[in-house]
Amino acid sequence: MSKILTVFEVAKSLRLGWHNWRASTRLLSMKTQTAHLVLEDGTKMTGYSFGHDHSTAELVGYPEALTDPSYRGQILTLTYPIVGNYGVPNTQELDELGLKKNVESDRIQVSGLLVQDYSSEYSQWNAVKSLAQWLQEEKVGSYYFSSNKVEITDPNQRNLVAEVSTKDIQVFGKGNPIKVVAVDCGIKHNIIRLLVKHGEEVHLVPWDQDRMSLEYDGLFNSNSPGDHSLVKTRIQNVCKPVVNNHGYGIDSESLPPGWSPLFINANDGTNEGIMRSTKPVFTAQFHPEAKGGPTDTEFLFDAFISLIRKGKEGSMASVMPKKPVVSKVLVQGSGGLSIGQAGEFDYSGSQAVKAMKEQNLKVVLINPNIASVQTNKFGTKQADSVYFLPITPEFVMEVIKVERPDGNLLSIGGQTDRQLFSDKLMEINE
Repeated sequence: MSKILTVFEVAKSLRLGWHNWRASTRLLSMKTQTAHLVLEDGTKMTGYSFGHDHSTAELVGYPEALTDPSYRGQILTLTYPIVGNYGVPNTQELDELGLKKNVESDRIQVSGLLVQDYSSEYSQWNAVKSLAQWLQEEKVGSYYFSSNKVEITDPNQRNLVAEVSTKDIQVFGKGNPIKVVAVDCGIKHNIIRLLVKHGEEVHLVPWDQDRMSLEYDGLFNSNSPGDHSLVKTRIQNVCKPVVNNHGYGIDSESLPPGWSPLFINANDGTNEGIMRSTKPVFTAQFHPEAKGGPTDTEFLFDAFISLIRKGKEGSMASVMPKKPVVSKVLVQGSGGLSIGQAGEFDYSGSQAVKAMKEQNLKVVLINPNIASVQTNKFGTKQADSVYFLPITPEFVMEVIKVERPDGNLLSIGGQTDRQLFSDKLMEINE
């Protein structure tokens, strides 16, 4: 991993950046400066800075990623365009637990975030400011005027865990029946929310807290940034690790006896979590608290509760949900020919069908649009059965009765599909 700069070498001449910036409460009102990102290996990239003018690097991004303590001191790179187009919500708003509702910690944690394109205009119902305004307020993300002197720094030489950890013990969900000590090595707010949601009284303690003097039913060690070899106190006190971080991983081949992989990445075969074979201990390399992200691994919080109830004799294998047997999947394709549900979702639907066929699954498709790729009659990656019917509760239920699929793939058919799914969830109070 390349070491990063604490300063930018910046061209001294000012000029307009990628956009025609104009003064407005909804637009970024400032002149952009040409800036150079220089890596330790000599790689030099030229761009434009729009953040605060007395900090470390060019920053753009969104609330959850920017405030994730796991990214402390790192440069984050986003691969999608028009970053900033939905602005920034109220970052000071609190939820019922007293945690900041729209962000994952009390401040921006990254030292740099690179994007291909920044959108100076934003539009979102809950936005209160532009991304650039937020960066300026927090004095994050720009450049340093320099002629040719460049200072290189490696954030992994610092104890980043100590920088992001709480300094005092805090209690959330007071009165809940299960007491959990959460060691704050860079915990995200949504982890605390989900622990409380699952019936736990959470005692958040500093990273170097002596756990031997505490009483608890379960111990939760949070995600953390940086090089763990610098965090000797935490390593000495640890007895139930939970999350690794973005910069380091585990070699499954190096696991000692009694440990085994819990999750393996299907794309590159890397380790995504480990577990003790006969003890109630497990880890996750990813973020099951899903903020932001999919919620399909929230079951790990249920597994954590189950292990606590089973006591010292419990094991992860005994509480993991059984893998379902799936042979046929119903894909709800796009709705009628209107904006937000038709042609623009044809690609996602056709790719979903292709992915299911590559898993040797039988695919049933509902799609009223005969002029789409996903409803093609011929091809090795096409659906086995196609119903040219409207996406309505009545028709979908009739197809389900006839086909009896093992699963229903949602959210790729546009507004009609998603509204149908939302209505059904409300019917069962989910």
